[in-house]
Amino acid sequence: MNGYPNRQVQYMPYKPYDQRPRRQFPDVDPTFFEQSAKSMQMLMKDASLVLNRLADSKIFAGKVMSAAQQSNKNEVDKLIKSTGIKSKVETTFNPDGIHLKLSSTVGTAECCHLTIALRWL
Repeated sequence: MNGYPNRQVQYMPYKPYDQRPRRQFPDVDPTFFEQSAKSMQMLMKDASLVLNRLADSKIFAGKVMSAAQQSNKNEVDKLIKSTGIKSKVETTFNPDGIHLKLSSTVGTAECCHLTIALRWL
């Protein structure tokens, strides 16, 4: 024969689908997920308030930067709250910029947060 040793080819049987047992998952309840999404919409509205004020008022942006550069956290927080936001906000800043973490709760559980990081250097 063509100089090749006589080989027998073995074929594996075709498995049309995975035959492992499927994991059982509990029924889903999207209630909390839906409430989280609604809370996030409110956080985004509050984020828009802050960003619009910073973008539209050079004087306001300058006050926030100046207070941050002086490490006056109380004044930075007061200025950010003066934009009309209703969400809980945590501010941190460094020589390069500012971070705002807006957060919300559903019941007693923190459901979502939105972090805004802005640079000024």
